[in-house]
Amino acid sequence: MRILYLLFAVLLFLFQAAPGSADPIFPDTAECRSQGNFCRAGACPPTFAVSGSCHGGLLKCCSK
Repeated sequence: MRILYLLFAVLLFLFQAAPGSADPIFPDTAECRSQGNFCRAGACPPTFAVSGSCHGGLLKCCSK
C-alpha cells in the first residue's frame, strides 16, 4: 500500500506543467492575444467579428 503513495507522488511530479509551457508557439496566436482578442475553433460569438487567424490558420481570431 505504501508503494501507491510513492507512485502517486512520482506521477504528480512527472505530469506537472512547467512555467511558460502554455505560451503560444505561433506568432499569429501571440499577436491575436496581445491585442486582447481570443482564438476560437468555430464561428465567433454573435457580438464578435473575425479579425485574423490563430495557430497557423487553423483557428479564428475573434475581436469585439
